[in-house]
Amino acid sequence: MTGTAITTIRNLGPSVEEALHRAGIPDAETLRDLGAHEAYRRMLKSGTHPHFIGYYVLHMALQGRPWNDCKGKEKDALRQQFDSLKTTTTADPLSRIEKELVAIGVIPKGFKD
Repeated sequence: MTGTAITTIRNLGPSVEEALHRAGIPDAETLRDLGAHEAYRRMLKSGTHPHFIGYYVLHMALQGRPWNDCKGKEKDALRQQFDSLKTTTTADPLSRIEKELVAIGVIPKGFKD
């Protein structure tokens, strides 16, 4: 049985859903269980380019709040969390195209590992 589409969560559209799927987050239930910070960490690990707005939009979405509701001290605190996450999380060393090439056998397994 498939879970609820991520796009059913306010402010999260198809591109965010696609990035979350690449990060191994298949549905809204899994996203809610993980929380915004861990989900964004997984997105970074899977190759998503870090962007602060995307980080706080994910937080606001999981709270059911408008994306632009993040202000003041709350926004400052999220910025600190984002900056820390960004400096401690690196993407998988294989790009998406390299992963596809490994999957179809063009590049041998263990490439760049």
